[in-house]
Amino acid sequence: MVRRYILQRLLHLLVILFGATFLSFALMHTVSTDTVDVLYTLNGNANAAVAAAKRASLGLDRTFLVQYGDWLWRILHGDMGNSFVSGEPVLTTILQKLPATMELMVLALLMTILAALPLGILAALHRDRFWDQAVRIFSFLGNAMPDFFTALLLLYLFAVHWHLFSFLDASRLPVLPALTLSIAMTAKSIRQVRAVFLDELSKTYVQAALVRGLPVNTVLLHYVLRSVLAPLLALLGVSAGSLLGGAAIVESIFLWDGIGKLAVDAILLRDYPVIQAYVIWMCVIYVGVNLLMDLLSAFLDPRVAERGSDQ
Repeated sequence: MVRRYILQRLLHLLVILFGATFLSFALMHTVSTDTVDVLYTLNGNANAAVAAAKRASLGLDRTFLVQYGDWLWRILHGDMGNSFVSGEPVLTTILQKLPATMELMVLALLMTILAALPLGILAALHRDRFWDQAVRIFSFLGNAMPDFFTALLLLYLFAVHWHLFSFLDASRLPVLPALTLSIAMTAKSIRQVRAVFLDELSKTYVQAALVRGLPVNTVLLHYVLRSVLAPLLALLGVSAGSLLGGAAIVESIFLWDGIGKLAVDAILLRDYPVIQAYVIWMCVIYVGVNLLMDLLSAFLDPRVAERGSDQ
């Protein structure tokens, strides 16, 4: 059953990869400018003959389908090509940016777990009272604020108002960008933890355990908390997939040299090989992380696996 499920997800990945890369390639070719136009505009040199020669050397003078077919053929042979801008191998460039994104992801997830789990449980245990209302207000604000606004707000508070960080520190230390990402993830996770915790507390087995005299802390830690971990892991898995792909806006604001900033720079410069490699990376990360989280959820809560086998 597990092998069949994994095989199905891998087949879905192939379909998603093909569809996503084709659509992204098509969208890139709908704009009126290409890499050569952008580079020569930046350099202040608009020599038509030189630009045409450069376009031909990059293969940009061919039709869309020919370019996509050539790119797909090389990808199937493990060649992601070279950047149109730097000339460096795309795979090497992505691997160079990956450690910075990984550092940011790990710190943001740790902050989220350390905040969302106790706050969600606190809100559930004090339902409709002061702490519940306060946590729910924080959750609402965290969900409502876009990442770029949160990033600018934190920069103002910590760098301008309180002088705890300089703008240079913010680009070298992952604390502020990780905190920016963590606020939005914590806001979503709190609501999930609170809802699942309240649902478990109302179930018969919890009430029976309390009636039999089991300590409240024992019931909460050994029974209720375990049920909360599975959906929380699934939610964090999706968030981890997004972070591994690079939080483009946040990395750009804090000048954090990760995969997200690489993708934004590639889009601005119409660097097609880098953009396509980024699309593949995102698809693989999302499908792979979701598959891993499904398996972990089934391990932590066997009822998940039973529901999956019944469908």
